[in-house]
Amino acid sequence: QVQLVESGGGLVQAGGSLRLSCAASGRTFSSYAMGWFRQAPEKEREFVAAISWSGSSTYYANSVKGRFTISRDNAKNSVYLQMNSLKPEDTAVYYCAADPGRMTPSSVIYEYDYWGQGTQVTVSS
Repeated sequence: QVQLVESGGGLVQAGGSLRLSCAASGRTFSSYAMGWFRQAPEKEREFVAAISWSGSSTYYANSVKGRFTISRDNAKNSVYLQMNSLKPEDTAVYYCAADPGRMTPSSVIYEYDYWGQGTQVTVSS
């Protein structure tokens, strides 16, 4: 079992920045890949970014590449999403997810077994 708790969401103006955090507990955090996804109102949940077990490999959706950075601190059992140059279309509930079955990053939503409760990010124009 893995428990995930996100934090750091909020309201920000376009062009601003936010840093999301996800604290994990349960299984050995340093042994599996992690990802961030988001879901806007009336839209399907979509992939944002993912990171390997060691942090050496990352993968981003084209829509956030160059603006968002995923990182992890295995000593703190945490994964982060630094979001810069935010746009109104980034408004969504952001979820972190754990994929204990693999060590490399994946964008495939159904591969992730554990999910946090989500944190709201709202970007005003």
